[in-house]
Formats: sequence, C-alpha cells, structure tokens
Amino acid sequence: MSRIGKKPIVLPAGVKVQIGDRLEVTGPKGKLTVPIPEGISVVQAAGKLEVRRATDDCAALHGLTRALAANAVQGVSAGFTRELDIMGVGYRAAVSGNVATFTLGYSHPIEVLLPEGVSLTIDKQTHLVLKGHDKQALGQVAANMRALRKPDPYKNKGVRYTGETLRKKVGKTGAGAK
Repeated sequence: MSRIGKKPIVLPAGVKVQIGDRLEVTGPKGKLTVPIPEGISVVQAAGKLEVRRATDDCAALHGLTRALAANAVQGVSAGFTRELDIMGVGYRAAVSGNVATFTLGYSHPIEVLLPEGVSLTIDKQTHLVLKGHDKQALGQVAANMRALRKPDPYKNKGVRYTGETLRKKVGKTGAGAK
C-alpha cells in the first residue's frame, strides 16, 4: 500500500473542504480544487482528511491524490514561497503591479505578466521572492523566470533558484586559442 497515501492530512483552523467528484479546499489564502480519480475516495473525519483506494489497480493515483490534496490544504492555509537570485553585472528586475521587467543582458528588457494568485517582491533588484497559494502555478512562474537567462556554468551569470549550487566549468585555454 502507498505509504504517502496512508498518511492523514490534518486540516488547520479556517480551512473548509467540500468532497464531491472533486475536492474543493477553501481557506484564508484562496480556493483550490483537486480532481479525484475513479477508485479513489476522500473521507473527512475528526479534522483530518483520509484518502482511500478501492483496489490495487489505482495504487499510483492513491499517493498522487493525497499529495495534491495536502498541497492544496497547505496552499490555502499558509501558502508557498519560491526565491530566485539574479547574478551578473547589470542584470536586475523590477515589478510594477502584476508585470515584472527583467534586464538580463539582452538588447531589450523582458516583461513577464504574473498570473492571478502569484505575487512578486524584489529585494535589492537581484533577489526575487514569489508567493502564492497554488504550488503548481508558482513553480511554473519560477521556472519561466529562470528560463529567461539560465545559469551559465562558465561565467556563473543568469537567473537561479536561491540555494541552487552551480559547478563552474573551466573555459578553453592553451596555444590553439588566439
């Protein structure tokens, strides 16, 4: 049996759950829905959610559904945070409303429209903090921002996740390069 699927999900105060053909989780940060596949059932009892499966044929969906439900509960109660760092001389970012503007060494600034439910704050023009209640949307926005200028292993420049380690490669040297 799935070890993750067996774990109960503790519902924090202020989080309401409606169970139907999909799981609707509402909390102080927002509202999220989680699809419930066939063969999987969700039961609410004593302030906890339990995900159960009918047969072993849907074992993979058991853990997946439980993980998605747990992410939804955590998102609407506490939210998620993703941090990015911009490395490089002259590389910076600015935000106004829901539009982020990046200067990353290209001939033009790049504008990124932030989706609803994702907020961005910038410290010292090079440290970005993304916050939101939907873990998937937040991760996708962070990945899109990182893809604007991926970290360069030769010069250590680009947009990277905070704490991401990057191996610096040695460039070409020798008599052949003139």
